[in-house]
Amino acid sequence: TPADAKRAREFGAQGIGLSRTEHMFFEGDRIKAMRAMILATTTKDRRAALKKLLPLQRKDFIGLFTAMNGLPVTIRLLDPPLHEFLPHDDKSQAAMAKELGVTTATVKERVAQLHEMNPMLGHRGCRLAVTYPEILETQVRAITEAVIACKAKKIDAVAEIMIPLVGTAKELESLTTQVQATIDEVKEEKKVKGDLGILIGTMIEIPRAALTADEIGAVAEFFSFGTNDLTQMTFGFSRDDINTFLPDYLKQELLLRDPFQSLDVTGVGQLVRMGVEKGRSARKGLKCGICGEHGGDPDSIKFCQKVGLDYVSCSPFRVPIARLAAAQAALESAK
Repeated sequence: TPADAKRAREFGAQGIGLSRTEHMFFEGDRIKAMRAMILATTTKDRRAALKKLLPLQRKDFIGLFTAMNGLPVTIRLLDPPLHEFLPHDDKSQAAMAKELGVTTATVKERVAQLHEMNPMLGHRGCRLAVTYPEILETQVRAITEAVIACKAKKIDAVAEIMIPLVGTAKELESLTTQVQATIDEVKEEKKVKGDLGILIGTMIEIPRAALTADEIGAVAEFFSFGTNDLTQMTFGFSRDDINTFLPDYLKQELLLRDPFQSLDVTGVGQLVRMGVEKGRSARKGLKCGICGEHGGDPDSIKFCQKVGLDYVSCSPFRVPIARLAAAQAALESAK
């Protein structure tokens, strides 16, 4: 949020490494429009619902760019599975049906359709944009319009659009083309000439993406390693369920630390190192960073310095610790 961004900047942050757009959809009328979009059975109806979200998203982004004036803001396109936006108990489903003017049976049917056995490995991230390109178009339009509005007010909006959960270069190529086409369309409508400086990159959070980072780096303008999901998929651990067995692992020293708190440099770290090296072999000077819990952990930051990352991203209150750790890591490597 703009308030978080302002606070982070006061703590010395030099940009936003991850703006989670899904959090913007849960408030007030937004969740109603979001749910109408999810219930829609045609592209036309989905677009009508998304049209209500567009000005709200644009306002959010203007707030972020204003707070971070001159500093980069990395905006991740919609990532969680759509079922997360729907109610799952009978009472809330009945209330939603009444609010949207549909039957409770319709709501229940859609909730059942969207149910997944393993949602973290399911219909989320860039896969949503493949199935529902209108979601991507609406978000990119809101970002582009916000950049143009800010520049008109002499606010230096530095936007970076991040496509999540990419596993193949073809996925990224296809979605990058759509993102760029939307940016160009908005520029034409607004009669804006010249480059808006919007970078299009991706989140490396699937092991395959790290392994084929040279192919992906030929398309992406920046990499952000999503180390939460990368850890989850590399270990085969569910982040939500790890506490049923992690205490035993730590007690018996099968693991020395919680890998979601401090980066596993031996395994997951190898993928990060490989991703950076392969990515930069395809695109010289590729901007690389990490976002996730690890961005505020001093030992993880030390590793990030070793593999040549450009930045770490963490929550606002962890910025002072991250800056201190980054400074210590830089001094150590200078020695």
